[in-house]
Amino acid sequence: MGQFVIILTQYNKVVKKVIIITYYWPPAGGVAVQRWVKMAKYLRSCGWEPIIYTAENGETPVIDNTLASEIPADLTVIKQPIWEPYTIYKSLLGYKKGENINAAFLQEKKKQGFFQNMSIWVRGNFFIPDARKFWIKPSIRYLTNYLTNNPVDAIISTGPPHSMHLIAQGIKDSLHIPWIADFRDPWTKIDYYTDLKLTSWADNKHRELERKVLIEADKVVTVSAHWAADFNAINNNNTLVVTNGYDETDFAFADDALFPGFALHHVGMINKARNPELLWKALAELCAENEQFNADLQIHFTGKTDHLVLDDIDKYGLFDKLTQHGQVNHKAAVRAMQNSTVLLLLLNDTQDIMGRIPAKLFEYFAAKRPVLAVGNVDGDAAVIIKETGAGVVTNFNDLAAIKATVLSLYSDFKNGTLGVNTAGIEKYARKNIAAQYAEILNSVTDN
Repeated sequence: MGQFVIILTQYNKVVKKVIIITYYWPPAGGVAVQRWVKMAKYLRSCGWEPIIYTAENGETPVIDNTLASEIPADLTVIKQPIWEPYTIYKSLLGYKKGENINAAFLQEKKKQGFFQNMSIWVRGNFFIPDARKFWIKPSIRYLTNYLTNNPVDAIISTGPPHSMHLIAQGIKDSLHIPWIADFRDPWTKIDYYTDLKLTSWADNKHRELERKVLIEADKVVTVSAHWAADFNAINNNNTLVVTNGYDETDFAFADDALFPGFALHHVGMINKARNPELLWKALAELCAENEQFNADLQIHFTGKTDHLVLDDIDKYGLFDKLTQHGQVNHKAAVRAMQNSTVLLLLLNDTQDIMGRIPAKLFEYFAAKRPVLAVGNVDGDAAVIIKETGAGVVTNFNDLAAIKATVLSLYSDFKNGTLGVNTAGIEKYARKNIAAQYAEILNSVTDN
């Protein structure tokens, strides 16, 4: 198939075209959207013109209308309708009209019951790889026709949902366009995979589909070294790492005043798997032991929070110290990061922990506030925090270490010496991340 190229005289380079198959796109919000909105924004300066293929009416847990301003005005965005079984799911569970379904099994209300458990079983065993499976064949038909008449040089599919990879796989089978499968999260090793109540047949099916995607893609990309190692064990070292990052333009404003007091701030979703119970216990003990610490301590949550987390906050007598800012748009979240005394990074003690690098971590770097991470001290997130000097990592099972770390940060706060001197974070700027991706695109198209 001939390649369609444009000479872009402004940059004096040949521009190639890549179609990006993504379920999440504005007005949807969240980190899944930000990775590819930012990539589309900066790929152009690297010799690649992105075309977006996305769902017209997808079910998304977060809406953020401010992200639309990040999309280049003349970017080609193709939207096609999708049917999903969420209408039935919502009616069974009593969702109100317009109420969104949370990601990662987060439950803001205490409504776990028969229908909730049954829906999880159905989801895992019948909607394989996910509830967007009904969009695969229509998308393959549509895009095969579209790309026959509008050739591109490469395809990128980004998941989850992993149905996006199966769409790209079908197009590659028919049109033989170079394909990169981008995994923002693992497939069978994602943290909630064991919660899907899978039969052995369904588990085997998930693993079979995963293996075929990993092997048939011209290149696989994921966001951390440990996850890449897991994929490389399947696809003969054909996986590369391109992390998430931060956009310097998001931080191009004067810092607001910090929250008063010793404010520990978590920005983003906290589900039950990310609930650091020993941190709450450590804070409660420090409050009981130190009257001034008790007076100064504040806890701030920006984003959705599982009711089990709030139950533990209450159990340890910390509820009066908690301020919940709720779900906010990305711009407001970024500014809130800069207002914090210490930024909390909470990692889940699950099977994907070693490679788990929350996307917010890179924006924490740019906010230039100290990071307190509670997770695995040897995981990929810990490695990056130590390399950049952005903060401190404590093990989620080490109460003494958590207490000592919090007390040390508090002492620096009281002495007026609390700060952070990050180094080498520039490589995580979104424009540099896009340049890394462009090199991978070049490698699969120049052969």
